[in-house]
Amino acid sequence: MKNDRQKAILDIIAAQNIETQEELGAQLQQHGFRVTQATISRDIKELHLIKVQAERGVYKYAVNEASAVLNTERMVRIFREVAVSVQGSGNIVVINTLSGSGPAAGEAIDNFGIEEIIGSLAGDNTVFVVTEEHMRDTVIEKLRAIMR
Repeated sequence: MKNDRQKAILDIIAAQNIETQEELGAQLQQHGFRVTQATISRDIKELHLIKVQAERGVYKYAVNEASAVLNTERMVRIFREVAVSVQGSGNIVVINTLSGSGPAAGEAIDNFGIEEIIGSLAGDNTVFVVTEEHMRDTVIEKLRAIMR
């Protein structure tokens, strides 16, 4: 749901000038998403959206491409440094990490944008990832490729 909503946000701001969180919320509701202001604010932060000047002199939301690239590179580096193993069972992927590094690995995984991931839960040295049905092996392959 989060990935779908964030993809919708990117589509919306690419198609039209969105000046405020309220406008964005209204557009999301038209696209079938029920959201709060707090959710919109978190999504804006996670997507690294910035305000840029539009043609009428007003400001609109846009993707900060440089920040997104730097953040992705940083997350890959963090994941590589802390991930120890990746295994799966059913539709769950278990990532073992260095002690105390589970939350960092979980944040990295959330930022990778792997569409087959439904959600994740990070502990001290373990991250549980729930995948779409029959997509566990695909997620394992993607995470192991990042580890290399």
